[in-house]
Amino acid sequence: MGNLQLKYEVVTDGLRFPEGPVWMKDGSVIVVEIESGRIVRVRPDGKKEVVATPGGGPNGAAIGPDGALYVCNNGGFIFFEKDGVIMAEGDPPPGYDGGWLDRIDITTGKVTRLYDKVDGRRLAGPNDIVFDDQGGFWFTDLGKRVGNATYDGGIFYAKPDGSMIKRVVDRVYANGIGISPDKKTLYVALTYESLLIAFNITGPGEVEPSAMLPGRVVAAFAPRQWPDSFALTADGDVYVGTNLENAGIAVVNPATGAVTNHLSPDPLTTNICFGGLDFRDAWVTCSTTGRLFKTRWEKPGLRLSYYA
Repeated sequence: MGNLQLKYEVVTDGLRFPEGPVWMKDGSVIVVEIESGRIVRVRPDGKKEVVATPGGGPNGAAIGPDGALYVCNNGGFIFFEKDGVIMAEGDPPPGYDGGWLDRIDITTGKVTRLYDKVDGRRLAGPNDIVFDDQGGFWFTDLGKRVGNATYDGGIFYAKPDGSMIKRVVDRVYANGIGISPDKKTLYVALTYESLLIAFNITGPGEVEPSAMLPGRVVAAFAPRQWPDSFALTADGDVYVGTNLENAGIAVVNPATGAVTNHLSPDPLTTNICFGGLDFRDAWVTCSTTGRLFKTRWEKPGLRLSYYA
């Protein structure tokens, strides 16, 4: 593992625990604010506009085949703020009864709840989402701690029209999720285990069964370095937002498992997306300090299946 300093410019600040950055064709970036329950569009000059207010804890987000924004909602957390830093306590707010998935019309701000349970079991804390070329989406659930009880997470697959949702991998506390450039591999971050794992995709919503532990280990991070959400480059490297120790963007080479850390000043550097004319621009959400960074990489990011 090597450590470098992340070179960046601050696009905007004052965000309320930002996550889920989505680059838009007009040059703006949509982010979620987990603490405020809002979806916000950040213009290139840093100006902010509220797109929608779904409430709860909006988390990972992605554009679907219909041009709408699809958002994982973790159900919210109790937050506290001290000296300009926002932190989550871990427990959900009073009245929490699970998480859900929303479809959001970017133009009108209309919020439509798509899913809040699967096979009769309530979703606990949906976290991150990625669409495939068939128009369906994979998403993760990090689970939830409520007092002394822990609600299971998992990996899921669903269709954006509300017609189908399925549990693909049960009882894993999964965070970031992404698909390899050749569409054959599903990557998942296991935050509490400090691992990036992978599954062989065998069809829409299908992965090759694992013998014992779910998936195969691609990379192991430092014990107190927690991988969060991520984006891939066009050649298949995985750029992971990391928290606590070595917080920043960790660049993972899946072929070797090598990790290079690009350190950020925010202890919860949660996510990254690529965009711009050559897809070498990247935007990074820094949650505790409420900032959106912009940085530049030597190679381009992977283009996702859908943009708006």
